[in-house]
Amino acid sequence: MGKTSILLRYTRGEYNDKQVSTLQASYLDKAARVNGDEVVLSIWDTAGQERFHALGPIYYRDADGALLVYDITDQSSFEKVRTWIKELRKIVGPNIHITIAGNKCDLEKHRSVNALEAQKLADSVGAVHVLTSAKTDKNLEEVFTKLATKMVKSRVAKKAGLGGGPGGERSTTNRLVIVDEPPPPANKKGCC
Repeated sequence: MGKTSILLRYTRGEYNDKQVSTLQASYLDKAARVNGDEVVLSIWDTAGQERFHALGPIYYRDADGALLVYDITDQSSFEKVRTWIKELRKIVGPNIHITIAGNKCDLEKHRSVNALEAQKLADSVGAVHVLTSAKTDKNLEEVFTKLATKMVKSRVAKKAGLGGGPGGERSTTNRLVIVDEPPPPANKKGCC
């Protein structure tokens, strides 16, 4: 779906057509400017494979925001976004800031996800929806800036005692998790 490619393009300015899927969780920091102030985004790129799903909550339970990535040419990847929204709200709480990235917008002629449906989903959960392309670097700065702005605004409001959602007094960085695979099944039976 391209989450690792998005992250590497945004944080390092690198793109590789043959980028392999994340096999574990990787972590990167990125300094960004939000409303004229410099903030540090602590970004977790979570592994998508089923065998790593039990570790997911370790990475996203304290997240201030989440970037949910789907491939506009793959309807099943879009359906996973719905599952992630439920999982994140269950683990982190209802106020986690969510941005949904429809990646691979450079492949518009191969689109299988209805653009209106994607926007309606984002609107229904109070999320921002942005079309991106890791390959062409389209809207990557925008998608992270929009999410970071919401996270910083929330943190400032929280410090001022005005509520404002996630963030609290955990740290001076803003934790962001990037996901594109479904969380583990809620009632999975069996050992380990």
